[in-house]
Amino acid sequence: MTGLPVISGQECIRRLKRVGFSFKRQEGSHIILRRDQPFAQVVVPDHRVLDRGTLRAIIRQAGLTVEEFNRL
Repeated sequence: MTGLPVISGQECIRRLKRVGFSFKRQEGSHIILRRDQPFAQVVVPDHRVLDRGTLRAIIRQAGLTVEEFNRL
């Protein structure tokens, strides 16, 4: 099993946009992304390094596996 990458919030957003997520709105340092089909909405903090638990939760909410996310 591949481990979680150490990435920034902006890199996470770039990877999610590759699978159909788009910018919805921003509240402070939190960026909300949405995908219509299949519907999913995730909140990505715009931090230099995302915590492992936060990144794992974002990947799960996006409906991806860690391996799929790493390939993006």
